[in-house]
Amino acid sequence: MALALGITVVIGGTAVGVVPQVKDTPASAAPVPHSKRPAAIETAALAQLTIPKPKVKVAPLSTTASPTTPDTPALPPGSGTGYRIVFDQSEQRVWLVGSDGKVERSYLVSGSRYDNLHPGTFSVLSRSRYATSYDFSGKLEYFVHFTTGFSAPIGFHAVPKDNAGQLEQTKAQLGTPLSAGCVRQWLPDAIALWDFAPVGTKVVVTA
Repeated sequence: MALALGITVVIGGTAVGVVPQVKDTPASAAPVPHSKRPAAIETAALAQLTIPKPKVKVAPLSTTASPTTPDTPALPPGSGTGYRIVFDQSEQRVWLVGSDGKVERSYLVSGSRYDNLHPGTFSVLSRSRYATSYDFSGKLEYFVHFTTGFSAPIGFHAVPKDNAGQLEQTKAQLGTPLSAGCVRQWLPDAIALWDFAPVGTKVVVTA
């Protein structure tokens, strides 16, 4: 998997090649040993969309699932400032933080079971309403791409469905690393992050 994965999408009848680049790894992160690399990486064939410029303010987020409550854990130390998404790998939790520094939404997720995402500050690079898993075994929705793993994009998306339309994990399993690279979210939370994060939105990953 050390070779970059070429991804081709079709837009309006025209094929466009998308080749993921080298992982956006913070300077302080050590290279990942070849022996730790998984045989396959969960990724997506990215559809190209016209994305509006980042917003200073957004409409209130839906409270149909996982709204912030008094019991919501505090933001992890060193998780940045300003308008941003925070993903803490040890807690397997995401926070959506407004420009005023207040947490607007927080919820459990399922991140990677491999060591292919290092702590650091990134930004949303692209978005795809619908995407396909790296091995074409299932579908992803609300894919928000913010970095690259060993050879393919990593982002936030809804819990995948296999080609039979069945979810690949349950809601109760959120909070446990289960993906091969990306950050899986329950559908209402995936929609909330999609609405919150236009291209350019800061993403802070903590250990």
